[in-house]
Amino acid sequence: QVQLVESGGGSVQAGGSLRLSCVASGYTYSTNYHGWFRQEPGKEREGVAAIYTGGGVTYYADSVKGRFAVSQDNAKNTVYLQMNSLKPEDTAMYYCAAGWKYGGSRLLKGAAYNYWGQGTQVTVSS
Repeated sequence: QVQLVESGGGSVQAGGSLRLSCVASGYTYSTNYHGWFRQEPGKEREGVAAIYTGGGVTYYADSVKGRFAVSQDNAKNTVYLQMNSLKPEDTAMYYCAAGWKYGGSRLLKGAAYNYWGQGTQVTVSS
């Protein structure tokens, strides 16, 4: 089992920045990649960014390219999502996830993940 705990959410004005953190514990060696997803009530979950644990290859949704950056500190078992130039449409619950089985662009799909955190709320006001 892998446990994931997100933090760093909050309320900011448009144009502001936030950095989300996701700390992994448990059998972390069993996972090959981490992803960040977001979801608003009544809407589908959206894959935002993903990163391979080894090598650090990253993937981003078109909606956040150039504004968000995913990174990791393997020594701390922590994955980060730096969010800059935030827009009201970025408002959502953000979730961290971990998996091992898939690759490539499928890392932005929820089906590629086996473990999920509880989420942290991000609210961007105009």
